[in-house]
Amino acid sequence: MRVSITSMLTDETIGPLRLARELEERGFAGLYLPEHTHIPVEAASRLPSGEPTPRAYGRTLDPFVALGQAAAVTERLGLGTGVALIAQHDPIDLAKQVATLDFLSGGRFTLGLGFGWHVEEAASHGVGWSTRRELVRDRMALMQALWAPEPTGHEGEFGSVPASHAHPKPPHAPRERAGAPLTGPRTLVGGAAGPKLFAHITEYADGWLPLGGKGLAETLPKLRQAWTEAGRPGEPEVVPYGVLPSAGKLAHFADLGITEVVLQTPTGDENTVLRALDDYAQYL
Repeated sequence: MRVSITSMLTDETIGPLRLARELEERGFAGLYLPEHTHIPVEAASRLPSGEPTPRAYGRTLDPFVALGQAAAVTERLGLGTGVALIAQHDPIDLAKQVATLDFLSGGRFTLGLGFGWHVEEAASHGVGWSTRRELVRDRMALMQALWAPEPTGHEGEFGSVPASHAHPKPPHAPRERAGAPLTGPRTLVGGAAGPKLFAHITEYADGWLPLGGKGLAETLPKLRQAWTEAGRPGEPEVVPYGVLPSAGKLAHFADLGITEVVLQTPTGDENTVLRALDDYAQYL
């Protein structure tokens, strides 16, 4: 099992250069970074757990810039977002950012994406809360058109692009699915289990980023069934995310056929995060 790390990097924590070097030297498989553009002071939104939004959420580094730094000082380390808030981006600009990062890193990028949970943050970007999932679906289709090997256009409910020259291309082979092949980097969708989420995964992604990984013994068969019914070959990738590890938990994931897990470090300075990596070394 590959063991990756997610850490909330801010202007007050360990930096991406030091963290990326330490992860690669220690043998970790990847680094996934979260995204928040801003957190409005007057906001009713709370974490999915019901807790108030921590101070660090309003100080996060841009994950694409930080991962670009990490790519420059590593050779093998996987690089991912956990998760990118696709609805809050211009899809043409984001397609270029993703393709460039994936190209310059030699195909090491994973686009972990989500639909968001902070209503006020999304509203500042003009995102309609009730239609944000459909917006993400449409933006993914537009970006995948730009990542296609040949100029390909997209006409969608929320955005359109004509057939265009758009390079660099993410260095990943198109994957089989009904209709046009799936293009772009390895793509994982975060969110709670259910038919709607699984429909998104089977349509435009390679797999699922379940937060914490609780209940996978019950939900994995349903995702795999949806995958097969959608005509996708093989099985979806499932990468438990933000996991607080124990030997028993990782053994359970392995028994379910999971091949990568993303462990959560505390948010903190170099000493705090490096101590966590020392502790997590037992799981490598």
